[in-house]
Amino acid sequence: MNYDNRPIGIFDSGIGGLTIADGLIQLMPNESMIYFGDTQHLPYGDKSSKTVQRYSIGITNFLIKNNCKAIVIACNTASALAYDILRLKFPDVKIYNVIDPVVAEVIKTKVSKVGVIATRATIKSDIYARRIKNFNPSIETVSLATPLLVPMIEEGFHNGNVSHEILDAYLSNEHLQHIDELILGCTHYPLIKDEIGRYYNNKVRIIDSPTIVAKQVYSDLLSSEMLSNSKEAVYDFYISDLTESFEASAGRFIHYKNIKLNEIKLWDSP
Repeated sequence: MNYDNRPIGIFDSGIGGLTIADGLIQLMPNESMIYFGDTQHLPYGDKSSKTVQRYSIGITNFLIKNNCKAIVIACNTASALAYDILRLKFPDVKIYNVIDPVVAEVIKTKVSKVGVIATRATIKSDIYARRIKNFNPSIETVSLATPLLVPMIEEGFHNGNVSHEILDAYLSNEHLQHIDELILGCTHYPLIKDEIGRYYNNKVRIIDSPTIVAKQVYSDLLSSEMLSNSKEAVYDFYISDLTESFEASAGRFIHYKNIKLNEIKLWDSP
């Protein structure tokens, strides 16, 4: 079997995509990784499609220049709005999104109604409902934008009174009643997966992306003989605007204890 010890590139609009990096590290400890969080421009959820695509192209160029063998779009908004553009612009690079593996997981199960919570841009794109309908028209998909969850999580207000109130306001919405599964359509949301599960008395299957995406990437790299056999994986974490709050928050998104964020400017202006 052949091996490829080049790093995997991962990018997000901020630090929430570290949950995806964490899933990859847990499943593939031999893989080196380069993470880029575009904190200068977050959130992507309220940006236009063209803007998200422009930022995504810039970041992908950066990761390719750093010799990444594959790139994971660890952001639902960028996955929805920029994945197809990136595939066309960089046809020789393996590019993965966080939506298709989750949809594949949903359609494997016998369910009748699936809920989706995500940023405004992801919900507006209707990407989950369209993809699920393409594979199984009998599954009803209902969606709700939940924009307060990202700042709530980043400020550390989860698993407490504040998060209980916000989650109750969102999850009690009539659209999310009588669902069989709930897709967490934002890479921040795995941090509140258990809290959401408790809201539904653990009677609704909560689907998040880190483990699902990691399995997809592993399977594809394995079949392509592109896994690493390195015994010393290297992890580099970059963000476009370094602040104390991001440094303080980063450790909540990933189990890797030695995380150090480094600032690198890819753009001269916002």
